[in-house]
Amino acid sequence: MSGLKVIASTLAVCVLLATFGARSWSQQTPPPAQPQVQENLPAAPQSENKPRTHAYVTHDYSKSVKPFPNVLAPYKARTVPEPDFANTPRIDQLMRDGKIYLSMDDAVALALENNLDLDLARYNLNIADTDMLRAKAGSNILGVNTGIVQNTPGGGVGGLSGNVGSGAGGTSVAAGGVGTGTNGLVSSTLGIGSPITSFDPVISSTLQMDRAFVLSSSALSGRAVTNNNTGIADVSYQQGFHTGTNLLVGFNNTHLTSDNPLSALSPTISSNFQFRVTQELLQGFGFLPNTRFIRIAKNNREISDVAFRLQVITTVDQIENLYWNLVYAVENVRVQQEALTFAEKTLSDNEKAVQVGTLPPIQVVSAQSTVASNRQLLTVAQTNLELQELLMKNALSRNLQNPQLGGAQVIPTSTIQLPAQEPVSPTEDLINDALQHRAELAESRIDLNSRDLNVKSVHNAMLPSLGLYAYYGGSGLGGALSPNAIFCPSVSGICINRNRIPSQFLSGPVSYSGTLSQMVNSTAPDKGVGITLNVPILNRTAQANQVRSELEFRQAQVRLQQLENQVRIEVRNAQFDVQQNRASVDAAQAAVNLARQTLDAEQKKLEAGVSNPTNVLQMQSGLTSTESTLVSALAAYEKARVELDRATGLLLENAGILVQDAERAQVTHMPKIPFVAPRTDVQTQTPQPSQPDQTQTPQP
Repeated sequence: MSGLKVIASTLAVCVLLATFGARSWSQQTPPPAQPQVQENLPAAPQSENKPRTHAYVTHDYSKSVKPFPNVLAPYKARTVPEPDFANTPRIDQLMRDGKIYLSMDDAVALALENNLDLDLARYNLNIADTDMLRAKAGSNILGVNTGIVQNTPGGGVGGLSGNVGSGAGGTSVAAGGVGTGTNGLVSSTLGIGSPITSFDPVISSTLQMDRAFVLSSSALSGRAVTNNNTGIADVSYQQGFHTGTNLLVGFNNTHLTSDNPLSALSPTISSNFQFRVTQELLQGFGFLPNTRFIRIAKNNREISDVAFRLQVITTVDQIENLYWNLVYAVENVRVQQEALTFAEKTLSDNEKAVQVGTLPPIQVVSAQSTVASNRQLLTVAQTNLELQELLMKNALSRNLQNPQLGGAQVIPTSTIQLPAQEPVSPTEDLINDALQHRAELAESRIDLNSRDLNVKSVHNAMLPSLGLYAYYGGSGLGGALSPNAIFCPSVSGICINRNRIPSQFLSGPVSYSGTLSQMVNSTAPDKGVGITLNVPILNRTAQANQVRSELEFRQAQVRLQQLENQVRIEVRNAQFDVQQNRASVDAAQAAVNLARQTLDAEQKKLEAGVSNPTNVLQMQSGLTSTESTLVSALAAYEKARVELDRATGLLLENAGILVQDAERAQVTHMPKIPFVAPRTDVQTQTPQPSQPDQTQTPQP
């Protein structure tokens, strides 16, 4: 059994040598305005939730774990951090005396840090990195969901169709990767092509020890039961390359002992190796078919970046809409409260006038009805305000478990700023901006590039498989004469002629080192070249794949054109909305001025005794209605301006929002939303931008 120990130790050395040599064979992977502060405000209360102390760290999962110095590192699971549901400190800095004093800029900053829609989208960036890692290894990719999350309650957004996210993947029409699609099991040809051998080196080894007792009915066997002890130690190294070249190195060892008297050698040591190189000449030849997954994965990673930018645009759009809904709700409560106050005063005046006999009692009943109606409208306005506050807090926080946050009143500190002169931009200039900046178009163009690569790869897969291979190897034989062998002359009649035994064994045992020497000194070389040809008759599967890939490419071209047409319409529609809503604001403002002057005139008539309280209440009701209409028109105007920025793809640029801040979930550069002015009746304090935690080191 000493020979088996030698083979086992040799196998261990070979495995270590192959492991440390794998790096030399492996593919080298290239490394992928100061805020104004007002004082005299209550101190900020402490939050019950533990605030986050560092930014969200985006790990680069496209890079593998290095095997040195820890050779076991690639075989250990990598820990993915759990989601962080703690709100950032910014929300506590804005809370004063149980109220959140929220400007539009602060609302957008909080959304970039805490909105869960953005949190969901951040994971897609890392998922795209894992596809890159799979592609570098030669594996197929799984695709990335690049659809847009629109789950912010109350934050309606979109163009003509009322929704956003017409880019590649996820909730959209086109597919954003391999094996994705719509309608059940429908999948794409994206990624189909010739087989790819693993670009990661693969070392395979076998170590086996076998003891077998063999029954025999032959007179030539020498024994009725033969005892054979066999040890096998094999190791192989295999790797594919981007050119369609495959490398295979095999090293095999066998150690056999037998008590068969007709076996001249026991133990018998045999070793052999073979170095084989295969190059595909037709199907699978060249870089394109073998690196198609890497190229598509890079495109999908770029699409993920663009999709995340689109998610930021969508979320900011929703937050701005929510904010103006909140402003409208606050102003509507003010309008309804003023109307109720006036109605209650009128009721009190009428009751006094009835007591002195200057008014009939019916005027009191009429005033009471108006008060009740106004109270009902105020209740509706107040509950709607509470709902808008809840929707806003939900959109700007990761959780509402903190009772202090859940019960806090939200005070908007920004108001609408109407430009004295409406800026006029030529429609074609706006359309050109949209065609250059809309994220959906960028996604579709990148996806079209992937499909163009796919068409070429599928064309290559239609060719027959023709492989040219060459190999070189050698073998060696060692061992010693069997002590159980029967050599001639023998009385048994069955014996082994010594003259037929290889001469090297007659002078003594041949060691394992001698066997290895024979294997490499061309004692018994094995070399040759050859070709393999595989021609599929009819080739119908490849024909179907080729035609379908062309159809999908043409379909993607049509989809891109459709998106461009849709963008043109959305830009024009958004521009029309701005113009129409500005006209609505001007008309509503004129109506308010008229209603206020009419009310003043009616009150003067009442004082002169030529009118009655009912007419005054009707005029007040008309003023309330026009003021409510004005507030609604102002909110609609601001939403239209936001929609125009979204339609042109310039929402982030015009607001000074950095996508990098959204990726890290930490705002270092405060947004500056245009057409917004601070309210003069509310004191505010804007928190300083959060600074990145210098103690946190991003992990690879």
